[in-house]
Amino acid sequence: MDDLAVLRQEFSGDEGAFLVVLIREHRWDKRAFSRLEQAMRGVCEAYEERGQQDLPRWLVEGFWLCADWLPDQTGHPRFPRPEPSSYYEAALTRLRDLQYWLVRGESPYLPGSAVADL
Repeated sequence: MDDLAVLRQEFSGDEGAFLVVLIREHRWDKRAFSRLEQAMRGVCEAYEERGQQDLPRWLVEGFWLCADWLPDQTGHPRFPRPEPSSYYEAALTRLRDLQYWLVRGESPYLPGSAVADL
């Protein structure tokens, strides 16, 4: 499945999607987050090459939800965070970086540098 199709499933609330698990179960599913983040990165790379003038609204809204809404939800004191806080900080920073990348059309990372999986 291509990255855009993965994001359509993630952002439309399919069962097992990262955001669905987060909202319904109040649980950060690391595997689901990795799937989401990798697809977001792939879409950013694709749109950087072809230009972002034709970004679908659902895609922009999904990136916005991840970068702007998610930190408030997971930052609540009663939200369970079994991983070290550095993991969540890195994940939320990555989401903000990806939102920037999609909207601006340019990567916030150094050219040629590998972006580590979280």
